[in-house]
Amino acid sequence: MTAITDNEIRIQGIEALISSLGEVQAERFISLILREPFDYTEWQKKLWADKSIEEISSMAMKKYSDN
Repeated sequence: MTAITDNEIRIQGIEALISSLGEVQAERFISLILREPFDYTEWQKKLWADKSIEEISSMAMKKYSDN
């Protein structure tokens, strides 16, 4: 894997948000993140706390097959 610059990561991140959410919702998401303290790692730990590995895998496979 080739290392990319911080700027390239920012650009790809914004493009991913816009692709997934659309321009307006992507901007709204960024505003929400900037508005309050946010620890992505802690958020990820709690995001699927009530789901089993099998359920998460099934959700991911369904999402992948829908695209």
